Order: sequence, then structure tokens, then C-alpha cells
Amino acid sequence: MTLALEISKLQAWYGESHILHDVNFSVAEGEVVTLLGRNGAGRTTTLRAIMGLTGRREGSIKINGQETINLPTHRIAHLGVGYCPEERAIFSSLSAEENLMLPPTLKAGGMSVDEIYQMFPNLAERRHSQGTRLSGGEQQMLAVARILRTGAKLLLLDEISEGLAPVIVQALAKMILMLKKQGYTIVMVEQNFRFAAPLADRFYVMEHGQIVEQFAAPELASKMNVLNELLGV
Repeated sequence: MTLALEISKLQAWYGESHILHDVNFSVAEGEVVTLLGRNGAGRTTTLRAIMGLTGRREGSIKINGQETINLPTHRIAHLGVGYCPEERAIFSSLSAEENLMLPPTLKAGGMSVDEIYQMFPNLAERRHSQGTRLSGGEQQMLAVARILRTGAKLLLLDEISEGLAPVIVQALAKMILMLKKQGYTIVMVEQNFRFAAPLADRFYVMEHGQIVEQFAAPELASKMNVLNELLGV
């Protein structure tokens, strides 16, 4: 098993606030892993710490075997890591296609614009529309599509289903399954358990900045009582 991501004894701070406390987990190449937890559990901070976007970090974060704990964000990105934040960060003054083309190429092998439009037909239709004129679902598709073009193979997706219509959520689920078949490694932070449950190979549950439970997809049914207690699902 080749590990795309290996996190050991990770601690992270925002200023004086100590958010992550000895977080340990790993993600195999080509695997989809979901971080579950209530708001404030430390899931988004974990993704941001992987990208070097928190303040102080301690511990170990290895990406494809390379230690990155002391690397700046741009160097981490160039290892083939794509981060899709919850706020989407679509530039309203640019067209959908200009937003799509904005990030630089990180590694060879990224999706072409034609491949992206094949995966997201809505974006092809709205390619000349300004960012502000896109629906929430179209903005989310664009935010994900933007990192696929860069060549990133390890994708960090933060709450991509939040607030979207069921038909869009279904399209995003289909996209994740397609990416998995193509060998992408995906770490998702999700509040929508019904969206995440059929997609992930493994689940980690966070509470108070720590991993408090972990299990594989085949164990999901037997863990529902625990999840109900921890998450209220």
C-alpha cells in the first residue's frame, strides 16, 4: 500500500489558540477518506494545516513520502495537492472560464478544459458567465474543476455539498466516484453524512481537535450507534 498522505502527532495553532492535538491518520493512494465531526471539531483546520495555512504547526505531514511540515504553502501545492475551501473563492469579476484558467499548472497530467467540460456540462454552458451569475452549485463545480486542471492528484475538499440542491449533490457524488476510478486521492470534510457515506473507503471522526474514532466502509452499519452519539446522525 502506497501512502499518499501520512499525518503523525500533528498539532496546529491559530495565534494562541491550540486547535489540533496529536492528530494521526493516513490515506492510501487512490483512496477516498472522510473526516467527520461536529462544527469546531478541527476538520477544516486539519485540511488547512496540510496546506500550511494555519499558524504554527508541529508533528509530521508526509505527502507521497516527503515531509512537508516546514514547507511553505506554494511548495506543498507543487507536490500535487489541491485544496477546495468551503468559501469557494470564485472571482466575481471574471468569467467562469477565466476562473477555471486562473491557477497555474502544478504538475503534468491535469485535466484539459475539454475533459472538465465533459465532466461538468453546466460549466461548458456557462463558460462566459461572470462568477457572480453562477448558481451556488455551479460555483462549487467550478471550485473543484479549477484544481483538477492544475494536475493535483491529492484533493482536499471542504464541505463541497453544503447548501446545494439534491440534484447538484448527486452530480458531485458522481464526480467523486469518477475521480476515484481515475486514481485520485481524496480527503473530504463533510457534515452531510448521507452524501459522504457511500463515497468513502474509510472514515475518521474528530472531536476537540483529535481523532476519536476510525473505521472502514464495511464497518459502517455496525458503527451507526457510535456515530449517532458523536455526530447526531
